Amino acid sequence: MTGPTFLERLHALCERQPDKVALIFLPEEGDGERLAERQAITYGELERLVRRGMAFLQAKGVEKGDRVALQLPKSLPFIILHLAVMRLEAISLPLNPGYPPRELLYFLDDAQAKLFFAADTARSALSPLLADLGSLEETIYLDTANGAALAALLAPYDPAQAASLPIPQERDATCLMIYTSGTTGRPKGAELTHGNLTANLDALHEAWGWREDDVLLHVLPIFHVHGLIVALHGALHAGATALLLPSFDARRTLQLLQDERCTVFMGVPAIHRRLVEVEGAAGYDLSHMRLLTSGSDRLPDDLFHRFRETFGHTLLERYGMSETGMLISNPLHGERRVGSVGLPLPGVEVRIVDPETEAPLPDGEVGAVQVRGANVCKGYWRQPEKTAEAFTADGWLRTGDLGLREPDGYITLKGRSKDLVISGGYNVYPPEVELVLASHPAVAASAVIGCPDPQWGERVTAVIVPKAGSAPTAREIIAYCRERLVSYKAPRQVIFVEALPRNALGKVQKAALRETICG
Repeated sequence: MTGPTFLERLHALCERQPDKVALIFLPEEGDGERLAERQAITYGELERLVRRGMAFLQAKGVEKGDRVALQLPKSLPFIILHLAVMRLEAISLPLNPGYPPRELLYFLDDAQAKLFFAADTARSALSPLLADLGSLEETIYLDTANGAALAALLAPYDPAQAASLPIPQERDATCLMIYTSGTTGRPKGAELTHGNLTANLDALHEAWGWREDDVLLHVLPIFHVHGLIVALHGALHAGATALLLPSFDARRTLQLLQDERCTVFMGVPAIHRRLVEVEGAAGYDLSHMRLLTSGSDRLPDDLFHRFRETFGHTLLERYGMSETGMLISNPLHGERRVGSVGLPLPGVEVRIVDPETEAPLPDGEVGAVQVRGANVCKGYWRQPEKTAEAFTADGWLRTGDLGLREPDGYITLKGRSKDLVISGGYNVYPPEVELVLASHPAVAASAVIGCPDPQWGERVTAVIVPKAGSAPTAREIIAYCRERLVSYKAPRQVIFVEALPRNALGKVQKAALRETICG
């Protein structure tokens, strides 16, 4: 592999265009009133802050390969620390700010995090729980709502101290860890390397025509692949400008897309549906936009057509995974086919195989989707057996999805072989929720499935057999799960039944359950 890595390219852009605005942090709004002013960061300022961040982390003892966990909202401190960690050849571990303490402890312990950054608002809830984590040397609480807090934190540290450090060159070294659940219900840390990030960004740069004059409106969470790598890294890799909205609001998003003359927007189907449902949506002028993408969940056919009719733009649907970044995309120029995720990205191989024999299938036949390429992660952190299960002997990643290749190369997905539920663009793995349900004193048995939902794509539905003599309520079950899981994993619907359908081996037949419950 040749050419600069993502971090090398970003460093060069910072040196070449120091006065170009890289990031604009947009304020929250309440009752139509702005609560704070926007904050603009140039590429030159970004480089200086990252260097100060590196010097700060060095003073905290961070070394190559150390895991640094970040449970922070979308903010300048998150971005600076994330980039500084990777520049020091350590491993950035972004975590959902919505994780409750019990769930958070698993990630910190499994990753053996050395340093943990959390929002100051979480101090009282977290402090008593973190004392017993052996690997964790320090937790640093940040007031991310205070624009001056980061400057104050980093002020004592000299950016010149980090200026002489080389940009990481080892493409096989892990720089980012994204946790993704598996069928066992225990989340796995996908190890993404400098080479993985670079290969994916280079492919998207070519496929989507990223330009330095692009303006991205960023409305996604920043702790997962879609918001962090595809959107934020994508803009920085191109030398473009990213406007970061703290949280999604449909009407404000349309207003910003129009007024800020944005050229790029990325969302999930739930976001796009809310945009078309804004009263007077068709009246917003989005004629200057060149790329609007949809991912993290299947784009419904009706939404594909309605979006085009409303805004005059055809959404570009694509497909990726936490373990790989983006894999397949409809073309920038060419047919964006409804129901299809498009064509393999440059450098990505995709094959459809028989789920049992793994022999390649001819075009038009549905089988298991497998992928291979420089963007595919090196494996799962400290889980060699799971890594072995995920990869074939010749290096193909088993995605767990089913699909077919059409004669002209377009890939159409046909379902998920592991009963994955995608709700609002987030992956929800039923075994993880079922583990929590099993701990409830009134639950004898449970199964979690996804039912079609017009707003969320799929609705997390818990089907429960109560214990004899117990009478739990749906509200009680949902509240119990919300205390122990991040909100999007908690059931939105609870159905009580006398028994779950099972096969001769006692395995719950979820296909039959979905047919009965979801209709």
